[in-house]
Amino acid sequence: MIGRNMQWYGDITYIWAGGHWHYLAAVLDLHNRRVVGWAMSDKPDVELAVKALEMAYQQRGCPSGVLFHSDQGSQYGHRAFRQRLWRYRMTQSVSRCGNCWDNVPMARLFRSLKTEWLPTTGYMSLRDAKRDTSHYLMDYYNWQCPHQYNGGIPPAQAETRSNQMSGFS
Repeated sequence: MIGRNMQWYGDITYIWAGGHWHYLAAVLDLHNRRVVGWAMSDKPDVELAVKALEMAYQQRGCPSGVLFHSDQGSQYGHRAFRQRLWRYRMTQSVSRCGNCWDNVPMARLFRSLKTEWLPTTGYMSLRDAKRDTSHYLMDYYNWQCPHQYNGGIPPAQAETRSNQMSGFS
């Protein structure tokens, strides 16, 4: 079984806001499929990926030894991102070329966000998009949305239960 802070997944998607595309990077802890970090920007660059990783790293108490998995996107192969992983004592893993199944947990998260939550016409402003996306990821998805992987329990609640059973707080 994969434990907390052992494997994180990262990916980037796009959201329509304020009349043009903006980009969302998210980090998921594979243990209970909990979103642990995210960031939005008007550019899908390495800085976006680093910001999401930084948030996850801080939110999870600065863990080391995490295996960070992503697709082969240029943001994740960039020297600045790899250096941040090294600084955080994390190991990088990337999807096999052309194999979409390697990053399915992220694809599932983004599909849920786009089909269950985002307005079909997008957002009027980036501010609205950030506020609503934050609410979805950190509140609704983590604390309210039942997840099949966790036996119908939302990710944060499943994690809380496993921490209580193991004696961790």
